[in-house]
Amino acid sequence: MKKINVAILGCTGLVGREFVRLLDGHPWFAIACLTASARSAGRRFAETDPPGPDGTGVAGRLVVRETNAAAVVASGARVVFSALPAAAAGPLEAELREAGLRVFSNAGAHRMDADVPLLVPEANGEHLELARRQLRRHPGFIVTNPNCVVSGLALALKPLMGLAPRAVAVTTFQAVSGGGRRGVAAWDILGNVVPFIAGEEEKVGRETRKILGAVSAAGVRPDAMEVYPSCARVAVRDGHLQSVGVEFARPVDGDAAAAALAGFLAEPQRLRLPTAPSRPIVVRPEPDRPQPRLDLRAGAAIQAGRGRPGEADRHGRAAGMAVSVGRLRPQGKRLDFFLLVHNTVRGAAGGSVLNAELAARKGLIPGVPRG
Repeated sequence: MKKINVAILGCTGLVGREFVRLLDGHPWFAIACLTASARSAGRRFAETDPPGPDGTGVAGRLVVRETNAAAVVASGARVVFSALPAAAAGPLEAELREAGLRVFSNAGAHRMDADVPLLVPEANGEHLELARRQLRRHPGFIVTNPNCVVSGLALALKPLMGLAPRAVAVTTFQAVSGGGRRGVAAWDILGNVVPFIAGEEEKVGRETRKILGAVSAAGVRPDAMEVYPSCARVAVRDGHLQSVGVEFARPVDGDAAAAALAGFLAEPQRLRLPTAPSRPIVVRPEPDRPQPRLDLRAGAAIQAGRGRPGEADRHGRAAGMAVSVGRLRPQGKRLDFFLLVHNTVRGAAGGSVLNAELAARKGLIPGVPRG
């Protein structure tokens, strides 16, 4: 199969570099274009600051272009992965859609658009119907992945939906990498916890309800479940830990909930998508897990043709794609647990690549065989 040319927008940021790692050597996609600000444009990716790959891979040798639609279109890319800030992403992603490209965005600019899927493939893969609707009005489409907290929260809530949850309260302990390379200063966070992240709590509520909602003629009808978030920044480099309390309509059986989480599989696993972990949710039995230091890279690759967990694939593509859940505590109609999601992998670049893989297998990106 001839690989599909892709572009990565914002390649020098934390999420952009994760995109490069996941897509350099991908079995379906080939990096044809890397873009960044004028400060990095004109240099090989391996020469950017901080240094990119050592130059032995395709990405390391590519010259970074300044971010604009003309550069992306001229590169011959058919698929775009966007790691841009929301303000820059909004108009540029719409322009690329009008140029006929398939845009998979980590930015927040279009997440709540009525016709744009806000996708966690194991939780709401059927929402790709919205991308098909876009193609009736535009030459291309935009698919977004959610906020990095929501990427883990929605995935963990999905197998519990059959138990009739009514409300969820979530307190987050979010890594500094969630604010980007120029986020909270080290002097402000070391030895400290900051109990506020601007705009974060609003995103967690509305995005979770959209993901768990149902596609309607007008877009997505949000789920009725109430979401009560409290978000804090902590002195951890990577990994968003969450304390989650779910209220149900009736008493919850702890063993049944644990079995539903541990046994959960969805379309990405059945289709053996390249970036899909063999188990999207890992339930930890220990009393002090999950922990960012121990569980951040959870996720094993699916062995081709066998559907069983195997050794990490050569690129470590599935590492960090599983959500870890632990300390499950049923109390009547409430279930409490801790959850850990890798914020720049499953919560950002990896989630977006998995979105593209599912879209490709669904026939939305011509050139990839359907599963």
